[in-house]
Amino acid sequence: MSDNLLGIPETRLAPDPAAERLDAGVDPVQVAAAFPASSLAWAVLAEDALADGDRDVEAYAYARTGYHRALDSLRKSGWRGQGPVPWSHEPNRGFLRALAALARAARAIGESDEEARCTQFLRDSSAEAARELGL
Repeated sequence: MSDNLLGIPETRLAPDPAAERLDAGVDPVQVAAAFPASSLAWAVLAEDALADGDRDVEAYAYARTGYHRALDSLRKSGWRGQGPVPWSHEPNRGFLRALAALARAARAIGESDEEARCTQFLRDSSAEAARELGL
């Protein structure tokens, strides 16, 4: 059964050229500098900063950058502010990971309203992503 009760078409982003470099082990800082429109590169930076445990504000900034770059990409792909962004479509994962990182970073700095909004947005965009990313 589909969670898409309104029948809004899925949004599928174009492949992210940064993904190949990140998969090859290139430093995410270098990848973000080379591909600043890549939400995936910013998401990886945010996830790394959160994993360090003492870089929460930095993680928040990286995640917010990735989130906003992803919104630009989503809009260019026809997204109108709602509807599914499936986790199963690999190029969507940069947006979904940035959104999850933003929720986590917001929690870490005590911004509970932002955490709740981002968590709900993630669940509304892709329940599968929310499960995979632990939100």
